[in-house]
Amino acid sequence: MQRVKLDHVDRSILADLQADGRMTNVELAKRAGISAPPCLRRVRALEESGFIKGYHAEIDPIALGYHVTVFAHVGLNSQAESDLKAFEALVNEWPEVRECHMLAGETDFLLKIVAHDWDHYQQFLTSRLTAAPNVAHVKSALAIRSGKLEPGVPVERLDQAS
Repeated sequence: MQRVKLDHVDRSILADLQADGRMTNVELAKRAGISAPPCLRRVRALEESGFIKGYHAEIDPIALGYHVTVFAHVGLNSQAESDLKAFEALVNEWPEVRECHMLAGETDFLLKIVAHDWDHYQQFLTSRLTAAPNVAHVKSALAIRSGKLEPGVPVERLDQAS
C-alpha cells in the first residue's frame, strides 16, 4: 500500500512514535484520536511507504565507555562518483563512524566518530582514516559537549498549526 499524502492522524502518529518508539499501539491510537486496529494499519502503511525506516534504542555512549566524539572533515583527492562511493563503502565497515555525510564545498565528507578516549581516536585516525585510499586530508573537531541531541525531523502536526 503506497501512502503519499499524510493527514493529521498520520502526522500525529509519526510525531508520537519519533518521540517514543516503544509506545504501545493502544496509547498511540488514543493520542491520535482513533481506535487501535486502524492505528496499527496506519503504522504498517507508514512503514511500508518508507516514512518509518526503523526503530532504535538510544544508547548512552558513556555507559559503554565511549567518552570522545569527534567530527572529522575529510577531503578526498578525487570526487569521481566511483571514488565517493568507494569511500562511503569503506566508512560503512568502520563501527566507530556513526554518521557519514557528503557535503558540498571544501570538505567532501563529515564523519561523526565515537572513541573510548583520545588515544583510541588517534589510532583510528592514523591506522584507518588517513590511511584510506583517496583521503587527502582530515581535520578533526573534538566535541566538548552536546547542547541538543534530537534524532529525526520536526513533524508538523496539522491540527496544531496556528
